[in-house]
Amino acid sequence: MSYCLGMRLDQGLIFITDSRTNAGVDSVATFRKTFIFDDADDRVVVLLSAGNLAITQAVISLLTERLAETDTGRSLYAAGSMFEVARVVGAVLREVHDQDGDALAAQGVEFSAAFILGGQIRGEGPRLFHIYSAGNFIEASRETPYFQIGETKYGKPILERVLRPEMPLLDAAKCGLVSFDSTIRANLSVGPPFDLTICLADACTVTMRRSFGAGDPYFDRLGRVWGNGLRTLFLTLPNPDWGDTLEQAQEAATRASAAKRRDAEA
Repeated sequence: MSYCLGMRLDQGLIFITDSRTNAGVDSVATFRKTFIFDDADDRVVVLLSAGNLAITQAVISLLTERLAETDTGRSLYAAGSMFEVARVVGAVLREVHDQDGDALAAQGVEFSAAFILGGQIRGEGPRLFHIYSAGNFIEASRETPYFQIGETKYGKPILERVLRPEMPLLDAAKCGLVSFDSTIRANLSVGPPFDLTICLADACTVTMRRSFGAGDPYFDRLGRVWGNGLRTLFLTLPNPDWGDTLEQAQEAATRASAAKRRDAEA
């Protein structure tokens, strides 16, 4: 399993991935899941992958081999818009399915692969897409400014409550990292190192890359402060209107228990 997160903000794009893959508790390995294509002067393209490792690696390899081609339907660098880039990735994913899908099905293996695609081509704004196993895709909006793939459920609550498109990139990055901290505390199949990639709007290149390994001081401190803050906040939550009734019942139960002990001792 893996966890990948892409966010589209007014100030740019943020991508975070873990690097753990496993086929059981005794088969755990580390593989990079962030792939950057920024050798062209007019664009930056970032792909995050989750699912069957052989499938996602095949897709990335085919995309890389075709970068120099001029066919807009085959090359990430020839496509005229990020929408066309998403169509290129989807087409390659379907190509891999056509080649390997039947063989995988014969072995009882599901064809499972998903991608988060983000980037910017000069002349249009930053865009973010979620590409499904069938090769179809959807695009992020202001109402839904992020996509997750892989082990998504544990890191989703903070994104839903906190993330907004107008947030500064630094705050959004912290929100994303807390999402990863919540996930690794609940699921052992997601783990460090985590790769963070930031692309400022209109830069058309990667602005910053950072990796957080096991025991990273900042990531550990972030999780510790977040956890302590949640516990402190929890203690300030208002009591329900039936709280007095419950307290009275507990007090009555305590008195009854004490009376039984006295009777037993007598």
